[in-house]
Order: sequence, then structure tokens, then C-alpha cells
Amino acid sequence: MFYNIAVVGFGLAGRLAALELSKSHHVTVFEASDDHTPNSAGKVAAAMLAPLAESVLCEADLAIMGLNSLKRWPEIISELEGDVFFQQQGTLVVAHQQDKGDLKSFTQRIKPIAGHCAQALNAQQIAKLEPELANRFNQGVFLPCEGQIDNQAFYKASFTILNKRKVKFVFNQRVTIKNGEINNRAFDYIIDCRGLGAKAEKPLRGVRGEVVRLQASEVNLTRPVRLMHPRYPIYIAPKPNNEYVIGATEIESDDNGPATVRSTLELLSAAYTVHSGFAEARLLNIQTGLRPAFSDNRPVVLKKGNVISINGLYRHGYMLAPALVADAVSKIG
Repeated sequence: MFYNIAVVGFGLAGRLAALELSKSHHVTVFEASDDHTPNSAGKVAAAMLAPLAESVLCEADLAIMGLNSLKRWPEIISELEGDVFFQQQGTLVVAHQQDKGDLKSFTQRIKPIAGHCAQALNAQQIAKLEPELANRFNQGVFLPCEGQIDNQAFYKASFTILNKRKVKFVFNQRVTIKNGEINNRAFDYIIDCRGLGAKAEKPLRGVRGEVVRLQASEVNLTRPVRLMHPRYPIYIAPKPNNEYVIGATEIESDDNGPATVRSTLELLSAAYTVHSGFAEARLLNIQTGLRPAFSDNRPVVLKKGNVISINGLYRHGYMLAPALVADAVSKIG
């Protein structure tokens, strides 16, 4: 059956929904900002696919959903034109000697998911995985099933292919979804992916994320590295061209303003303690974003009439979005 479908919101979930639906249906995308989607949390994220690491804070069923989503990403990327970096070489979690208690606590809370579990590492094993971290850490944990993608390349490539598929875009327009219509315009189905844009209608809160993107020619890490720290645990995600995304996991705040000097110094100082080569890195940008979350931090896919909403992805956007979009698409027809 061929349907006329509207996708509202062109962030991560909206892009994935448009990519899937445009194969078989006529799709119109509505986005409140311009085609650069500067307010999209998915554009700011490090785009790590980390179901084991995230199982420390989320329920087992969400971690399993994350594993299922991870399997979908290569297929999604294969349908795009142009290079979109995807990697599944695991995550290395490390801690300085004084923070070994935080690493132990983290390791104890990792849930074994579908046969995947954490592997304790000594200094020699860490050096074998990441030679440039030799003699820097005495203890660590390896999460072999995890991965990441380059979100900026994905955003660019997805927009390109959707244009080639003749998807219609309506930018710079906030819409009202009422009585199964958008601004009194009828569609067979509406996929609501507005994130915090739907806050007036849903009990959502914003969770702030801050990331720094660097070009570090003196650093050659091959997989995401997480540094356990009692005050500001950080992640370092390597991207193509010796670029690295460095961020903290979350800040409970609705503030979408620029990053503060304090938080930026903490991120960069922590990264420097992982690898001194970051001292000579070039600062490409510092970005902040707000991720939509419900009170229980669980995402929701809900169908009401011809409107199907996807929201509340919290800090699990890239980890869960493919599975959530597949669930939403299955509700059509």
C-alpha cells in the first residue's frame, strides 16, 4: 500500500524514519529550523553505539534493543551515498589509579547482555589494544561488542539520498499536529519526531550534552575510550581524519546555551590525562545540545489514530533509534 506520510522533525529519528519510509511511500519532512538542523541533538552527539556501557544506567531490555540497533546500522549506511564512518571494535574503559573504585563500581553494574560481557584488562592488555596508552593505565575494561558512527557524515549523506528520492522538505516551519492533520493538511500517517519540540504536549525534560571536536594529529586511538572519574566521566570517540569527539555523559539542565569555560576546561584536561598528544590538538568546535527524556528515561513509540510518535531517546539516540523507528514503521498499515 502506498501512503502519503509526513515526518515532523528532521533530527536523528526523523532522518531514519524518512530513509525507511521513502523506499515505499511519498514522504514530506517538516522541520522547524533550516536544513542544517542546528538544534538537533543527534548532530551534536558522539554517536557511540554502546549497549553494554549504557546497561549500567538503563534496563536490560533497552540494552538488548541497543544490540539489535547496532546490527541495523551497517545496512542503513550501505544504502547511503558517500563515506559514512562505521566501526565496531569495542570500547575501552580506563581509570587512573586513584579512581579505581569508580572503575570497579562501573564494571559491577554492567549487565551481561545476550552473551556479551565486560573483559577486565591489565596494563599489558590495554597497551595491546591501544599502544599509545601504554604505561598510562594499570586497569581497564573492554566491551568488545560496541561501536560508533560519524554522525556528521550520516547527517550529510542521509539528506543527500533523501533529496535524490524526491522527498519534499519544508524547513523553517513549526507545525501543529491536530486531529490527525498538520496545519489543517491531511496525511495518511504522521510520524512525530519533534523531540523537545513536543514539550508543550508531552512530559519531557531536556538533558544537556556538551562535546568538543578536535583534530589531533599526534593522537592515534582506534576505538572509543571512556575515562572513569568521580566528577566528570568522559568519552573520547575517534573519527576520520584524526578528529576526536570528547564529551561528558550528561548534565541535568534545560540550558541550551554555549558551553561554559569550566566544563570545557574539565573536558580538555581529562582528555589530556588520557593522552598528552591532545595538548597540540586543534579545536574545531564546541557544541551543546539538549536530549529529550521522560521521567523514567525510557523512549516511547506511541500510535494514536494516524499519528505515530517517537520520543524520549534520552542519551541513547544512536544506540536505540534504528530499533525504535522500525517499531514505528511496523505500526503503519
